[in-house]
Amino acid sequence: MIELYTAATPNGHKISIALEELGLPYEVHALSFDRQEQKAPEFLRINPNGRIPAIVDDGFAVFESGAILLYLAEKTGQLLPSDPKGRSLAIQWLMFQMGGVGPMQGQANVFFRYFPEKLQGAIDRYQHETRRLYEVLDRRLGEAEYLAGDYSIADIACWPWINTHERHRIDLAAYPAVNNWFERIRTRPATERAMQKIQQI
Repeated sequence: MIELYTAATPNGHKISIALEELGLPYEVHALSFDRQEQKAPEFLRINPNGRIPAIVDDGFAVFESGAILLYLAEKTGQLLPSDPKGRSLAIQWLMFQMGGVGPMQGQANVFFRYFPEKLQGAIDRYQHETRRLYEVLDRRLGEAEYLAGDYSIADIACWPWINTHERHRIDLAAYPAVNNWFERIRTRPATERAMQKIQQI
């Protein structure tokens, strides 16, 4: 059984959704940020970066959400095309999330909600970049039902971040293709199961 170390964050949601989609048995270990459990020595042996999520599969630890998604897809032969070009396309959109959507929305959230000073320049920069990334997604999803054509780990990586659109003052009505994609994934049984489980931790 896979051991999942996680918390109720977009990056944590990714792995729960993937595990549910793949039908892999897993046990959830919820880490408390308030108690800094992600920095505890026993967890740092699993993830030296001290962040969630991480998994342990038969004694093998994997950290970084994108790396975990790739590991699970390759382990099962699912959610990732097998042909080189299709595989590359899915990984490109996975990296788009890892290097763009996640970091930019994360910074937008920090500077708008949590930073002790209201640095309007920083707030504007990250919110503008977040909207630009939504425009990129909207163009792509106007061409294809899912980011890599078929449903894949690229969609699973992006969806939990788009799920936080309201806290970033993003109106999905302005991005109709993204909104349709968002609803298709939201109503998938695996997504519903994963989100229900994560709410219980």
